Parts: sequence; C-alpha cells; structure tokens
Amino acid sequence: MNNKRFEISAKDADAGGRCRLLGESPARLLYAAAATCGPSLGRAPHTHNCVEFLYMVSGVGQFRMGENLFAVSKGDFVIVHPQVEHAGKNLSAHPLEYIILGVEGLLFPPGIENLYGVYHFHGDQESVRRILQLILRELEDRPAGYIQMCQAFLEMLLILLGRYTDFASSFEPTRRVGRECAVVKRYLDANFTKNISLDQLAELAHVNKYYLVHSFSREYHISPISYLIRRRVKESCRLLIDSDYSLAQISRLLGFSSPSYFSQSFRKLMGMSPMEYRKHSRGMPRRQT
Repeated sequence: MNNKRFEISAKDADAGGRCRLLGESPARLLYAAAATCGPSLGRAPHTHNCVEFLYMVSGVGQFRMGENLFAVSKGDFVIVHPQVEHAGKNLSAHPLEYIILGVEGLLFPPGIENLYGVYHFHGDQESVRRILQLILRELEDRPAGYIQMCQAFLEMLLILLGRYTDFASSFEPTRRVGRECAVVKRYLDANFTKNISLDQLAELAHVNKYYLVHSFSREYHISPISYLIRRRVKESCRLLIDSDYSLAQISRLLGFSSPSYFSQSFRKLMGMSPMEYRKHSRGMPRRQT
C-alpha cells in the first residue's frame, strides 16, 4: 500500500486559527492522505481516535469495518466512526486509490447502530474529489494561510454531505481527546506485550498517575491498565485460534504475570476459559471473505 500523508500539528493549528462556517462547526482537520491499495490488505486492521472520511478515486475493492465486509468503487464516500477497526484491499487489476481525511470534533451520537456509512453524491462526485485534492495540495505545499484554507475546504465538504446525505443529523460535536490520553493509548496499542505499569504510563504522559487514570477513564470509559488487559486478551483470542501455543506460552508472549492471571482475565472479559474459547472457535466454520 502506497500512502502519502500530511498532518496538521496542534501547534500549527493553534497558530493558524480556524475558519468558521456552518454555525461554528467544531470540526477540525487532523490529517489527509492519498493511498493506493494492492490485492492484499493495505495494512492490518486498525482504529483511530477521530472520524475518518475515505473517498474512492478509482478502482474496485473491499473494506472491512468491524465484523462487516462490503464493496466500494469509484465515487463512494466512506465514513468510519472512531475506534472502529477497518482495513481495505483491491479487487481488480487496477489499484484501489482513495483519499483519506482524519477529522476531530465530530462524533456519532448514542443510538446510531451502524459503525460506518457509505454515501454517494449523485452527480456531484467531481466537486467532492476536487475539494479533497485541494486539501492535499494545500497540506503538501503549505503556503501562507494553508490551515485556514484546509478548514474552509473541510467545511465545504460537510455542507455537501449535508446536502446529499443524512450526515448533518447523524453527528454532534464532542470535546477533543486529551493529548496525554492519546499518547498513552498509542503506546499501549504498540507495546501491550511488554511489562507496563501505571507509573511508567504517567511518566510517559508527564502527568500524575491519578490524573491519568481519571482522564483516560473519562475519554475511553476504561482505565489504562484495564485497557492494557483487554488489548492482551483480544490478541490472545487470535493466538488461541490460529496457533497451538499452550496457555503458558500465550501468557508469557502477551505479558501476563502468570498463566492463572491470564485465564482469570480472559474469563472475566470473554465469559469462558481460554481453552473453552479455543475449542468453541475451532469448532465453528470459518466465514468466507
């Protein structure tokens, strides 16, 4: 997967200010990327703290969103909720090309069941594509006032979404995720097999550990250490299905202090023992993709 990505730092955003349309919209552009995806998955399934917009420029492919798999083609506009695992792949001789925007300050309200949306602009795809390409050009060249221009283009895109879809009634503003919480979450996602303590995480985030627990729990509805355990248990599910490792081996690989603590944590989250999960999962037919 080829990926040309441009980010807007918090420092640059604060210095550049915001262009306000749409009645003081809270949306802020975090990054934009032009991606090309080959026959295999472009990258491992992953999540983001922000909403992601993906516009299909050319090609035919598939996107996996959570447990769902669906086809996409030129002109499709995909919206991915925060914290939803997703990945894409190409399904034709030509690469699947798409543009990605990461947008902060928008959140699906409670009660919305779908974790993604696929929209079509019915003849106005060219306007959408042009706006996205202008954003990419501004971020690549970074002329004077580029942040304000990117914000203005983002607001134009939101207007088009509201014009052609039910997007406007499906979103509400939310507060920005604390920077220290985002840093800690990224660290946990990348290093969950290591021996990690709350004191280490607090040192990493440069905050008091009690403040970190409070802030992280407020943002993600789970404490940092509980999130670490959940991340390990999630990975253990894959190892239980796809490998013949013993419980002791899995426990050691994933950083649990002992096999008994691994089994205890697994049962608490999954409602069954690791061996029961392995037996049940291997007895189930694999879903065809």
